[in-house]
Amino acid sequence: MVGLRRAGSSSARRQRAFRNFRAVIAFDRAGRANLARGLYFFTMPAAPTIIYTKTDEAPALATYSLLPIVQAFTKQAGINVEPRDISLAGRILAQFPERLTEAQRIGDHLAELGALTLKPEANIIKLPNISASVPQLKEAIAELQAHGYPIPDYPETPKTDAEQDAKARYDKVKGSAVNPVLREGNSDRRAPKAVKDYARKHPHSMGAWSPDSKTSVSTMGRDDFFSNEKSVTVAAATTVRIEFVPAAPPPGAPPEVVAKAAQTIVLKEKTPLKAGEIFDATFMSKKALGAFFAQQIAKAKKDGVLFSLHLKATMMKVSDPIMFGLAVRVFFKDIFTKHAKTLAGLGVDLNNGFGDLVEKIQKLPADQRTAIEADIKAVYSSRPAVAMVNSDQGITNLHVPSDVIVDASMPAMIRVGGKMYDAAGKLQDVLCVIPDSCYAGVYQTTIEFCKKNGALDPKTMGSVPNVGLMAQAAEEYGSHNKTFQIPGNGTVRVVDDTGKVLLEHQVEAGDIWRACQAKDAAVQDWVKLAVNRARLSNTPAIFWLDEQRAHDAQIIAKVKTYLAQHDTKGLDLRILPPAAACQLSLERLKAGQDTISVTGNVLRDYLTDLFPILEVGTSAKMLSIVPLMKGGGLFETGAGGSAPKHVEQFIAENYLRWDSLGEFFALAASLEHLSIVAQHAKAKVLADTLDLATAKFLEHDKSPGRKLGTIDNRGSHFYLALYWAQALAAQNGDAALQKTFGPIAEKLSAGEKQIAQELLGVQGKPTDIGGYYQPDDRKASAAMRPSRTFNDILATL
Repeated sequence: MVGLRRAGSSSARRQRAFRNFRAVIAFDRAGRANLARGLYFFTMPAAPTIIYTKTDEAPALATYSLLPIVQAFTKQAGINVEPRDISLAGRILAQFPERLTEAQRIGDHLAELGALTLKPEANIIKLPNISASVPQLKEAIAELQAHGYPIPDYPETPKTDAEQDAKARYDKVKGSAVNPVLREGNSDRRAPKAVKDYARKHPHSMGAWSPDSKTSVSTMGRDDFFSNEKSVTVAAATTVRIEFVPAAPPPGAPPEVVAKAAQTIVLKEKTPLKAGEIFDATFMSKKALGAFFAQQIAKAKKDGVLFSLHLKATMMKVSDPIMFGLAVRVFFKDIFTKHAKTLAGLGVDLNNGFGDLVEKIQKLPADQRTAIEADIKAVYSSRPAVAMVNSDQGITNLHVPSDVIVDASMPAMIRVGGKMYDAAGKLQDVLCVIPDSCYAGVYQTTIEFCKKNGALDPKTMGSVPNVGLMAQAAEEYGSHNKTFQIPGNGTVRVVDDTGKVLLEHQVEAGDIWRACQAKDAAVQDWVKLAVNRARLSNTPAIFWLDEQRAHDAQIIAKVKTYLAQHDTKGLDLRILPPAAACQLSLERLKAGQDTISVTGNVLRDYLTDLFPILEVGTSAKMLSIVPLMKGGGLFETGAGGSAPKHVEQFIAENYLRWDSLGEFFALAASLEHLSIVAQHAKAKVLADTLDLATAKFLEHDKSPGRKLGTIDNRGSHFYLALYWAQALAAQNGDAALQKTFGPIAEKLSAGEKQIAQELLGVQGKPTDIGGYYQPDDRKASAAMRPSRTFNDILATL
């Protein structure tokens, strides 16, 4: 049993302590969790366990090298570190156990971890995973089939019951399937002090900004999700039904049309709401969106800038692929007009991007394919130049929805001076098209600030940590199962269990309608975390909320209510619309001052890429702690936007540039948390010495280099192990650990030259890891652990 322990505590006091446990988390100079004295502690089993997630791409490759080190070190302290497979491949296979042999089956580790987050003993280190678009999902399925797994194809237009069932299972996997399950708490993200100090001493490159830059952001401002949003807070628990009521047919319509119009379509039968829960509904007009895309294409051509579309089709897995597909259709309108029948016969799905057309026309006879390719060239010559994902391979911004993710692509563009690459591989000014106006103003504000003030200086700029509302699938990222493309003209209604219509919209065929929720308990916890962070760090905090937005108005009312329940004396707490909040934060950032951003779920994602990329050059080095609402801890290791490119380089050159610094910080915070809740002294020693090792790691610049012949991810792991062993050998807090790691430190130090040679010696040649989405464990482990000397030393632990 897990319980609370403190002499003389009453049951009520213990319960209050349990609820308030996460409120007292502070952070020391290295940015990891510490707790003040006199708290209530949890007792846990004698052999506590940390779960280390196996994910995808570069983070997964890095795990083959780092996890054995972590397990070897923590084992000496009686701590288990166990992997759980939440990779895209693992999640796919978990959906089809009846099709697999016993040896092929994998447990539903994501569901297992989801259940664990509801327990106070939860301690999970979560690495970046693929939020799969349909093209990625199909690629992963094909690879698994090639590996001998008899799973079905992904049926985009299912016709049979079996295909309907397969699609339903796959739809549980695609998009942001992982984060809503694991994030049973709100987010506390920042650049650790050690990382920030390193960036100031060794500033990353920043492109120059010109006041004459033509780069800008375009957004709809009307007929979009922002302008059409309606929101309600339910007073009592209820269950709502989402339904579509077709419009009345015109006079004289055939009987079958009249009959069909009379039939209400239930889009979602039941969505339970708790008392005090906020429920939003909104829609994007297809007609207005198509007109907007046409206007922006013409504008980019007129202004002589690149056309670039910025969406997040990976997380907004229903709405954004549809929006992406419409942009492709408008841009290549002439192609789809002239070759409509041929392309329809090929099953081209523009929601998968223009690359789907390019791939499928390869099946045509040579004369038909050549004709279409000639027309494609004609479109490119008449339209504005398109920003490129890969200039050498001709991959444009419109090819694959998952290639350009707004929260990663926009900061990268801003960092290099407001430019993106054209087809010739040259940087050019760009028109950044972000259709929905909820958050587009944040990027436009940043662009205008840089035009006026020039690029921010990493040597002197402050920091913008974030407290993000994301618990219990809060806000837009919880809308996937409540997003629909409307089949005709009519009304979408949200009806409660008494028959009362809570929200409704007049819609047209093709419109994208969505609803999302934010539970009261999640908002309360978020406000509490914001107040505590402002107090503990003595930093102003801004709630990025716009009273003109329906959802934000409901949130603002709750924020004001719950702030009144806290001691806010002496704190600088403000509520500002996102663009104004961004402007103030940028001004303070330039002046070297810190400002906490307190935001909703999507802005949490956007800002924890935007500001870290400008501040420290990457979002992968962020410390991301999720104090779970039931008392456990989820420790995230940063973003994985660059992971695919790193894998490509590794396969081609046996060189992995992925930086595991985020994993180092997450592990230290995880161990610190464990030392508190389990009263585990050895975990505290491991955390403290790991912090010392990480500081030395940064001081000696042992992160992966930028070119062959320098240390890569594997070399960085060796140096972390060396410095960690040295710190353990030098500490006096635990004699047994000191005795164990003294000889290890000596062996690693003596073998440094040999180990470095073995790690560097494998670089420069192609390597085979047996798969992209499902690497062969034996091959990947051998590739990521090529130093026999290092492996032999670790084996002695």
